[in-house]
Amino acid sequence: MRSRIFVMGAAISVTALLSSMAALPATAGAGKDSSSSRATDYVVLLAEGANHGAALAAVSKAGGSVVKENTPLGTMLVRSSKANFALSADASAAIDGVARDRVIGFAPKSARPDGAALQLAERRQAAAKNAARGGHGKHLRPEPLADLQWDMQQIGATVTGSYAKERGDRGVLVGIMDTGIDGSHPDIAPNFNRRLSRNFTTDIPLVDGPCEVPSCVDPADVDDNGHGTHVASTIGSPINGLGMAGVAPKVTLVNIRAGQDSGFFFLQPTLDAFVYAGQVGIDAVNMSFFTDPWLYNCADNPADSPAEQLEQRTIVRATQRAANFARQHGVTLVAAEGNEGTDLGNPTFDDISPDFPPGSEKERTVDNSCITVPTETRGVIAVASTGPSKRKAYYSNFGVEQTDVAAPGGDAFDAPDHNIHVENLVLAAYPERLALLNGDITEHCGAPTNAFVVLDRKGDVCAYYQYLQGTSMASPHAVGVASLIVSRFGHRDRHHHGLTLNPRVTEAILLATATKTACPPGGAYTYILNRSTGTVTFTHTCEGPKRKNGFYGHGIVNAARAAGAGHHHD
Repeated sequence: MRSRIFVMGAAISVTALLSSMAALPATAGAGKDSSSSRATDYVVLLAEGANHGAALAAVSKAGGSVVKENTPLGTMLVRSSKANFALSADASAAIDGVARDRVIGFAPKSARPDGAALQLAERRQAAAKNAARGGHGKHLRPEPLADLQWDMQQIGATVTGSYAKERGDRGVLVGIMDTGIDGSHPDIAPNFNRRLSRNFTTDIPLVDGPCEVPSCVDPADVDDNGHGTHVASTIGSPINGLGMAGVAPKVTLVNIRAGQDSGFFFLQPTLDAFVYAGQVGIDAVNMSFFTDPWLYNCADNPADSPAEQLEQRTIVRATQRAANFARQHGVTLVAAEGNEGTDLGNPTFDDISPDFPPGSEKERTVDNSCITVPTETRGVIAVASTGPSKRKAYYSNFGVEQTDVAAPGGDAFDAPDHNIHVENLVLAAYPERLALLNGDITEHCGAPTNAFVVLDRKGDVCAYYQYLQGTSMASPHAVGVASLIVSRFGHRDRHHHGLTLNPRVTEAILLATATKTACPPGGAYTYILNRSTGTVTFTHTCEGPKRKNGFYGHGIVNAARAAGAGHHHD
């Protein structure tokens, strides 16, 4: 049985969310010929070259009505009250797959270890008081919280490293496919493009809580979860004498929101975000989420019903089609590898799928023919996580076939005493409004109430930052380096303002400039986690040579090397 204690934040949050969703109506079981049930939305994937009229006729005959279409991908969002709609529609040669438009990803609500249970000591914040401020041009000075950014030091994103050579270009657009971006955060606002940002989701009160606006469609500069803001900050917080700096402090950040406030991602918004990224000239996209309702998507697992098999095949096919579209339009795609501590090249067991509707989970055997999405989607760069010592983080998935690169994502237990150390997590921007709601501060510009939150001030401006860990925190470091590569080697985009670079070239440079890192001595690492509930010990085995292995892929991304390779663009 897979132990969920290794999933920092993700499994705990999923359980909490699912328990809060218990009132959701369950979709009728596969194979039941019920004439009607509650209306359900489906993503219908049209067959390549299919006659559009024939597809519409098949949808109608199966009892569905088209809500909207994504023409570039050949998908339809269809609503039907027929319990057997999916299998009926898929019987048509014009239809290549059908999946319920439900969860296709999850961003952890919180990736913090349990501070209260583990009795954490307060982290000193003296750096925010006396550190040197600001700096421009050749006389850059570290940002006030730079001494807390071990992650940037690990990849050479410092004033004496990549910042001195390449800090990014305003014409490079980085898409954050996540829960949103707090565009008003003082350490994000200078690089945030509100005009291009889009929100492809609609709040669902049962899952997300009461709608904040009458339409239930949040503005495109809002993040009611905090996950997307943390990711965006790691990539592109500016050098402005406040707080911290990201890997690429001069690139442009664009919110292409596909995640609910609660952290769930539905298929249709995710596909829409892929297409939009390609259409508006976004150069790199971060995807720190993982496919639900299936931890592993299997084409023909005998433990699954025909409808469940069809759903998994459709998720894989539709996401692959969307990824192909984005890459063909110049988008470099990067995804987190996952926090289950699993060798993705040899998965064996899945007892949490399908995790929606609540109570649908079942035990099933899986193998390497089953994939995670979008991490194992072709054309997506998969990123494993490291801690401060550069060891693979205890929670990080791995796999010699799957891991392309590694990057700092935090490891609270990466210390000689094997106890929790908050400073070993990754620090990045935190919306003040959420800090208030979560009790992390008690008033505007108030002092943090716990060790996970840091405050910095510049005059009358207050900015908050939080410590989190996960492969969700690792992948934005890789995206930041990719955006530096586009900034340095990109050419003028004929179709959009700014720069562009073939994703194959961007990926090749990212892999070539990564710091080659060998498997640990003996080929395995034994992790010791001293928790309040007792000591946990387990071992992960690394396969492959230094040039490409299951823990680090082609190596740990290196901003300094990527920024210093070759000549700057004109």
